[in-house]
Amino acid sequence: MRLLSHTIGIFTNPDREWKAIRADRHSFVQVFLSHVPFLALIPCVAGYIGVTRFGFELGGHLTKLTPASAGVLAVVTYFAMLIGVYLLGEFINWMAKSYGVEGDEPTRHYEGTALAVFVTTPIFLASIVVLYPHLWLTVAVIGLAGAYSIYLMFEGIPILMNMNKDRAFLYACAVVTVALVMMVTVLIGSVILWSMGVGPVYQH
Repeated sequence: MRLLSHTIGIFTNPDREWKAIRADRHSFVQVFLSHVPFLALIPCVAGYIGVTRFGFELGGHLTKLTPASAGVLAVVTYFAMLIGVYLLGEFINWMAKSYGVEGDEPTRHYEGTALAVFVTTPIFLASIVVLYPHLWLTVAVIGLAGAYSIYLMFEGIPILMNMNKDRAFLYACAVVTVALVMMVTVLIGSVILWSMGVGPVYQH
């Protein structure tokens, strides 16, 4: 699989691209490694530059993080994103049989991982906005990307997994629920890490 293949098509013609993704039939490892390690760099690198060079408002004042602190947070975020997308793909694959997804285990595993990879792609690309970390701009852009990701989920499942729309709708709702639970888990994990001292250190 080519690096970052289907990334543009998922925006310009998602229906056609989902069919092409289904026809690829690569392994789940290939579709993961050819996309996620590269896309996950966007928010980490952009965020590092944003919080160390441009700063963000905190309590009415412009604040920046120290390079060392921002570097640690960027690395932790990078690996958290890799693990998050991988686990989302595994949950999708785990639920596949319950919703009657046809095909053998390698095929379902590929489809589950591909779905996780491509529905998170808009959020990864939109995260370039944290290069200039303005709160409401970031919320608006990431929010729009999240909405498009949910659209891709509901649009992609019936095509990628060859399901009727009724079952696909229920399946997509379950996947969205899992994704939200994972987000809450990450937030809780962040609070725990901060309480252990792995948190932001501000420039003076």
